[in-house]
Amino acid sequence: MENVPMRSVVIFDLDGVLVDSHEMMGRAFAVAYAEVVGAGPAPFADYQRYQGLYFPEIMRRMGLPLEMEEPFVRESYRLAAQVPVVHGVADLLQTLRTRGFRLAVATGKAGPRARSLLTTLNLIQHFDHVIGSDEVVNAKPAPDIVLRALSLLDAEPDAAVMVGDAPADIRSARAAGVTSVAATWATVDEDDLMAAGPDLVIHSPDELLPVCPPVSVPGRW
Repeated sequence: MENVPMRSVVIFDLDGVLVDSHEMMGRAFAVAYAEVVGAGPAPFADYQRYQGLYFPEIMRRMGLPLEMEEPFVRESYRLAAQVPVVHGVADLLQTLRTRGFRLAVATGKAGPRARSLLTTLNLIQHFDHVIGSDEVVNAKPAPDIVLRALSLLDAEPDAAVMVGDAPADIRSARAAGVTSVAATWATVDEDDLMAAGPDLVIHSPDELLPVCPPVSVPGRW
């Protein structure tokens, strides 16, 4: 019989997985574009193609000025309370905690902004650690942020799953040796997400639960 490792850790991306932030992100991007670049339609659809990457890296790839970061971040903080939590996420996090899982967030956002948003939306208490792209040497799709989460949680890769909605999330998880789970409920481009080769695909938060049975405690019958 195959020895299947016991899972005890779930690492989540933030935008598009725990929260459906695309509308508010689009509004913040439009303001930043107007302030720094000027008149004309903000190319938010192009921006969305790079979801999961750190904002400065997206600006580099799009050929846009890094000065857009300041107004983008300012507007993101201003709109944070209007960002909807994905339906079913709060129940999922509570159930995973009840089952004995340790939870972390590994996000393309900067760490302080991610922690602020999770605090504003009353989700922060579910997580042992929240790690931003500014807190590792190499952001997604490099494995650094997932490996950092594993280190903080004192967990091995085969004990963890990583849930993300962008190709960068899947590639980061796979490079770290972690089971990659594609979340499709708010993804921008499902074809690109599937092309990244996730190990599992889920279409709603509760579909993660069969993958994460209760953690058994050594010595407990």
